[in-house]
Amino acid sequence: MIFITIGTQEPFDRLIKAMDEVAPKLGNPEIIAQISGSSYLVKNMKTMDFIAPSEFNDLVKRAKIIVSHAGMGTIISALQLRKPILVMPRLLKFGEHRNEHQLATARKFDRLNYINVAYDEQELQEKILEMYFGESKSLHELGDFASPELIESLQEFINE
Repeated sequence: MIFITIGTQEPFDRLIKAMDEVAPKLGNPEIIAQISGSSYLVKNMKTMDFIAPSEFNDLVKRAKIIVSHAGMGTIISALQLRKPILVMPRLLKFGEHRNEHQLATARKFDRLNYINVAYDEQELQEKILEMYFGESKSLHELGDFASPELIESLQEFINE
């Protein structure tokens, strides 16, 4: 199953439309999309406007691949559960967000090679096909606790 989530604050029609267009090329897997009031008329995916937190967690656990906006909550959930995630950031120039923090988040995680990132609709479609038909795996894993390196870095910062 592919789970698509765009958060609950704003619609993200570019991502939803791109995934809906590529869905038939995936061979009809179950695709569940949380669309948050999207105005795009979806044809090839099951949609839900709002998902309760417990159901959201169940969908993340069931997913073979997660496709998402560059929201930290979804990224962290995917990394903790070792789920492959493909992120496309919302962009200010399209009025999808108030600033470019999602672009900055995506670029940082991309440079670290923690997640798969698509910066436009075509790249999203290409990468989901590669991930679905290739070996899809989490690029990085987060544990339940901070790494010793992070703790040491925080201690150094606090002691300065």
